Amino acid sequence: MTMIGSIKMNMNYIISILIAFNVIFFNLNTVSSEEYLTQEQLEEEVVIREKKKLDINLDNQYRIEDAIYILQLLSGSKNDETWTNDLGMTFVLIKPGNFVMGSPEGETGRSSDEIQHTVTLTQAFYLQTTEVTQGQWKAVMGNNPSHFSNCGEDCPVENISWDEAQIFIEKLNLQEDSNRYRLPSEAQWEYAARAGSTTALANGDVTETECDIDTNMHEMGWYCGNADNKTHQVAQKQANAWGLYDMHGNVWEFCNDWYDSYPMNSVTDPKGASLGSLRVRRGGCWINYPWRCRSANRGTKNTTDRSNVIGIRLLRTVEN
Repeated sequence: MTMIGSIKMNMNYIISILIAFNVIFFNLNTVSSEEYLTQEQLEEEVVIREKKKLDINLDNQYRIEDAIYILQLLSGSKNDETWTNDLGMTFVLIKPGNFVMGSPEGETGRSSDEIQHTVTLTQAFYLQTTEVTQGQWKAVMGNNPSHFSNCGEDCPVENISWDEAQIFIEKLNLQEDSNRYRLPSEAQWEYAARAGSTTALANGDVTETECDIDTNMHEMGWYCGNADNKTHQVAQKQANAWGLYDMHGNVWEFCNDWYDSYPMNSVTDPKGASLGSLRVRRGGCWINYPWRCRSANRGTKNTTDRSNVIGIRLLRTVEN
């Protein structure tokens, strides 16, 4: 590995960040606290595909996250925890596990269709860290159907139907000559949204039932109490413990499943009903009360209906 510089910053801060990210094993002897990474050095050391993951800026100044990523890449210790495609869609690896799906009696806003049951997921998968953006949709479909098109390319695409989402996925798969993209199942979505939590939201319980400021919801996403009646750029709020943004609020997200009642017993790798009339949507949106944005809350929509409150987040299967 050739010698590279690093970002101009305090070395103690670098070390503490590296420990927090469990990457203290990187070769810090290559780091000089009096230098920063230049565009030319990056071009020598990082291939174009990897540069896209860094969202390289033009002023030659790089964040600590970028420096860590480059050290990981050049040291050969970069793993498969995240994956980014050519459109800039970043996916995080969700590992197999089990969880209690649904909500306990007494949870604020609970509906009768949220019967708790244990779910075991035996297969790892990648889930997009954000909702599909308007820019990503345009890159594949050549149009922007969003009602809030003036929000910008980094805002979630909306005003799309479930059927149109399937066309988007089909085209994206064709672009990559693969069949790895699809919508997550309802169980996969809730498992990822919870990220190990058992509370109404990934960071705690819902404290408000109206459009007042709910402290936990305000930190996690856009809802009627802070959204000002519109969508917002993705990844502006706090990510959950697994690195996923906007799982609560901003726009609802279609799942792959037909809507159906939950089983009473434990299940493994559920995929929902084989037939139905409504598709599941999850996560709540910019116009909803906090309780509608809970991890367990379920919504539905006809496959052909569009709405400016619904978008998508993609799953990508793990390569064998």
